[in-house]
Amino acid sequence: MSQQPSSEIIHQSRDVAAIDLGSNSFHMVVAKVVDQDLQLVSRHKQRVRLADGLDDHKNLDHASMERGLECLAMFAERLKGFEPSNVRIAATHTLRQASNTHLFIERAKEVLPYPIEVIPGEEEARLIYLGVAHTQIESETKLVIDIGGGSTEMIIGNGFEAKLLNSKQMGCVSYNNAYFSNGKLSKKNFAKASLAAQQRLESISSKYRKHGWDIALGSSGTVKAIREVLIGLGYDDGRITLKRLDKLIETLCQWNHIDEIELTGLTPERKPVFAAGVAILHAIVKDLKIDTLHFSEAALREGLLYEMEDRFKRSDIRMRTTENLANIHRVDLEHAESVSQTALYLLNQVDEELGIAKKTELVDLLQWAALLHEVGLSISLQAFHRHSAYILRHTNMAGFNQEQQQVLSTLVRFQRKALKLHEMEPFTLFKRKHILTLIRILRLAIVLNGQRNDEPVPKLSISIDKDCWTLSCMDQNWLEDNKLLHADLLTEQAYWKNAEWDLLLEPIDSEE
Repeated sequence: MSQQPSSEIIHQSRDVAAIDLGSNSFHMVVAKVVDQDLQLVSRHKQRVRLADGLDDHKNLDHASMERGLECLAMFAERLKGFEPSNVRIAATHTLRQASNTHLFIERAKEVLPYPIEVIPGEEEARLIYLGVAHTQIESETKLVIDIGGGSTEMIIGNGFEAKLLNSKQMGCVSYNNAYFSNGKLSKKNFAKASLAAQQRLESISSKYRKHGWDIALGSSGTVKAIREVLIGLGYDDGRITLKRLDKLIETLCQWNHIDEIELTGLTPERKPVFAAGVAILHAIVKDLKIDTLHFSEAALREGLLYEMEDRFKRSDIRMRTTENLANIHRVDLEHAESVSQTALYLLNQVDEELGIAKKTELVDLLQWAALLHEVGLSISLQAFHRHSAYILRHTNMAGFNQEQQQVLSTLVRFQRKALKLHEMEPFTLFKRKHILTLIRILRLAIVLNGQRNDEPVPKLSISIDKDCWTLSCMDQNWLEDNKLLHADLLTEQAYWKNAEWDLLLEPIDSEE
């Protein structure tokens, strides 16, 4: 007979993965969550040179797409059996810029069946900071710099919270194409690239210097490559300073062409864009007056991992973002909350029939759209729905990816007036039919709260039959007793009819 242990500690664990679709390389990190600890299991990297495939019309060419898809197919082998909720994929600068990103994402779904989020530059910066902050020794204030293939992120934060963040369109691939396209290494080319970077920094450098920091950290491939080369040149501590970068540029100019560079620590795959990365970092260190820059192994993908494990923090961040935006634009919060509650009340009656789970991101997005549907009033009452849509599409909203902001913008854009649905942009993370459903729900919630008084909204029932929705009430006189609401609903009914939707009101007034 086998002896049973008297006591047994059961550890809860799950496997998670984060993928960063960068302009130069795709990265994947896999980790195991054991109780409250995140244990990194493996890192995977493939150079895809996605940014090289952008043509003059900002379209990705076939070859670059194929390189990216081949890499994702390799990553997919490692992720077999992973739950969708345990994988997060973020696309950065090049896929933000490309006009045909949606085509790449559609093809990517065929090889890697997990959603790809295209994240704004400021959101990328926040996540980079989060990854670095979770893996570095405690310090009061951190400056984090990440030079990618297409953009550079600079963040100052305290603890785990980014306070000052920017994403600038300067990266080692784009700067290599602009200033080292002939492959020539010269002080003149370095000076041009460094000056261009300084011009990009001009609007923010004084603000960063004024804020200050206790420690400066650089993350990702460019800073890592520079550190490795400096160690190879005899700077064993691997610290990056302006004086050492000057020396590095002087050393690089001993060669006439990039292909000729032979430096200890410089990998063949990094060599083509190394000079451009050095020029950008030189400008940053000089402009921000950084004494010493240290290297951090963690970056965007680690930020994705830590936030994925602590999902409630992300919800808290997004709730804080929406509340701050509502306060900035002086939204009537009491009215917005009434609209939000009515929208949730209506959705809960038909969510199963429409295939929208109660605890899905779509429900959160509906509530946030309700909270923010009137931000455009701060600009003008006329066409305020369009102003609201513009604000939600183009404001830096911490915690939201590009398509989540697109959903919010779409919902508030179609909250009132004519339903010009041909203006709606395509989605990749969400289904169009679900967005159309949320538009109807939000519009009804806004109409039902249109009187802005203390009278409670009638307790209505909603039922659907394809594109025909019916509003009914236990009170047989609800339409007669709420004549202004009835008039507003009839107006809304006409808007729906023009969109080839039906809205029925029961009971129908006997005089009509």
